[in-house]
Amino acid sequence: MMMISGSLVGVVTIRRSEVMLFWIGLFLGVGSVTYYLGRLQPFPEISGRFAGLVLVLALILWISSTSPRQGSDQFPEVLSVVVGGGAVVLGVWNMGVTKEDVILAPLGGVLFCVGGISLLAGRWEEAGQTEQIGSFILASTLVMLEIYLVFRGLVVGVPGITWSKSGLRQIHRGLIHGPNGAISHFERSWDMEEPWINSMSHAALVLIHGKHGNTDEEKLHLRELEKEGGWGSVDSSWAEAIEAALSKLAL
Repeated sequence: MMMISGSLVGVVTIRRSEVMLFWIGLFLGVGSVTYYLGRLQPFPEISGRFAGLVLVLALILWISSTSPRQGSDQFPEVLSVVVGGGAVVLGVWNMGVTKEDVILAPLGGVLFCVGGISLLAGRWEEAGQTEQIGSFILASTLVMLEIYLVFRGLVVGVPGITWSKSGLRQIHRGLIHGPNGAISHFERSWDMEEPWINSMSHAALVLIHGKHGNTDEEKLHLRELEKEGGWGSVDSSWAEAIEAALSKLAL
């Protein structure tokens, strides 16, 4: 009996270790992917902070897995739901209102969805038929929510207006050239459904290239701006903001 009891304890310990490794891998994977994809956005600091938090939590889970005292079996699931749920709320705000981040919501949704479904699955055997049906409906809702967030964030991508906002910020930072410079950001700021954004981008590029004496590029974007309606299609406050930011730069 003692040998059987010891074997069962060993099996349970191995099982817990495997489950904890899954959660550590999930947090590590979500954090790494969030950090990588976030750097491809015009405002990478939002998802970057979330990536840092998730990677730290992965480290905490790994440390807790090496502890001689066993914690709650549901701790990783609850942590995943809390962190993922908070990221979804903040990410949806940044995706729909400020339009400064499209990575936080879908990647946070992965943690929220996996953690939530894991908690529901843990009660499946002891739940009644009605509760099982409710759990299935709730799990299906979580999956559909995640599919929407992935489509809205990763497929649709960053809207053109966001690249324009970040382009102006890069001018204030003095970053004009290079892959993360203002020129590169404005060159990505196109929107076929809202042509006024294209006018803003061409106007900004005309002023930037004019400031730096790039005559050919200035004429090119000026011609494109004329196709969009000329300077009359651009809000005067936008041109004034670009000129004010450029005037503070030293050539």
